[in-house]
Amino acid sequence: MSHLAYVLYSPSYKRYYKGHCENIKERIKEHNSGKTKSTKAFISWKLVYQKEFITREDAIARERYFKTAAGRLFLKKKIILEQ
Repeated sequence: MSHLAYVLYSPSYKRYYKGHCENIKERIKEHNSGKTKSTKAFISWKLVYQKEFITREDAIARERYFKTAAGRLFLKKKIILEQ
């Protein structure tokens, strides 16, 4: 089974959320239904970036990278280029 590192964006609040999961569709539903405490206050979320990994550990490592200054810069460039 593949694992994903992902980034969500809340247009209403101009906030990003970085995470990892196995099933992105279910995970986005959880975020948008208020089941995730850390994102509940900023509903509605849309997926703006995802990257697939073979192992859970690799997905977690990428999520941690996204939360660093270098990772935020990478995402800023990546997300702007894709839009």
